[in-house]
Amino acid sequence: MDTKRPTIPAAEEILGGYFPVLDHGFVSLVDYMGSDEDVERAARVSYGYGTRKRSATRGLVRYLRRHRHTTPSEMVEFKFHCAMPMFIARQWVRHRTASVNEYSGRYSLMPLLFYRPEAEQFSLQSRANRQGRGDGAPRSVWEQAMERWEGVRSQSADTYEWLLSEDVARELSRIDLPLSTYTQWYWKIDLHNLLHFLSLRCDDHAQWEIREYAGVMAGMVKRVAPLSYEAWVDYDLCGAAMSHGELSALAMLLEPRAEDAVEARPGRGPLDGTALAALGLSKREIVEFREKIRPRERPDFELDLERMRSAESVSAEMERAVPTPE
Repeated sequence: MDTKRPTIPAAEEILGGYFPVLDHGFVSLVDYMGSDEDVERAARVSYGYGTRKRSATRGLVRYLRRHRHTTPSEMVEFKFHCAMPMFIARQWVRHRTASVNEYSGRYSLMPLLFYRPEAEQFSLQSRANRQGRGDGAPRSVWEQAMERWEGVRSQSADTYEWLLSEDVARELSRIDLPLSTYTQWYWKIDLHNLLHFLSLRCDDHAQWEIREYAGVMAGMVKRVAPLSYEAWVDYDLCGAAMSHGELSALAMLLEPRAEDAVEARPGRGPLDGTALAALGLSKREIVEFREKIRPRERPDFELDLERMRSAESVSAEMERAVPTPE
């Protein structure tokens, strides 16, 4: 069927396909509206389509991102179908700038699928970050944890199935399913808020599991709005905001000499902690400042199309995991 809607071939190639995440999760781009050209048209309030050079579109998109003019990117929207462990869903739903409709355990039977961390992702508590992972745990601890988790999950699943078989209300039968149980939802969000979500959830400080989802979604943005994706990587993900004190420190080291050149100030030695503190930077800010000016590797969120699954195969896996109480 012909359409007058603008479409993007790279996005159409993955539309409705399911990309696996973790052991039983997935992300699918169900629908999208708009592209980089819609960001430009919204900014210019123009009715022309396809009349601008791509370089002009790229320049405007990058200008908007660089100067935090975000409203035009709200004109592009994405609709995803996602499945994730409940503990990840609780982190995810903290982003309140999206429309979400979650699978209902009151109405439907819950697929008994549980997240099992691989040994490589099983770590001890970080001593520097209260909400993060530290060094890898001994394999013996991982093995014992898996054994204990399997026991809890097996008992929880048996209880769930027994309650259903006794015709107990589904809204009560589900209440002791663990946070490792997979849930799913439809999630619709505009490009501006999606890029904010990805800036936080692609960051190295985010929990590894949700970073896996964010990476797949970033790959989908790359196909729908590649210029916006490029600007986001340059200015947000691999860029950094600078405080007045940090900019003052750089100004003490660097000097603009010509319109297109910056040079080191002659005779200027390194700035030690005392000098940085005098500019108003705390010890933590000094550590973060040093991290900001380190070279950053540019990530590549290219999707692996060989891993893309059909909706039918994903649906069949979910159906097999649904209990069938007699």
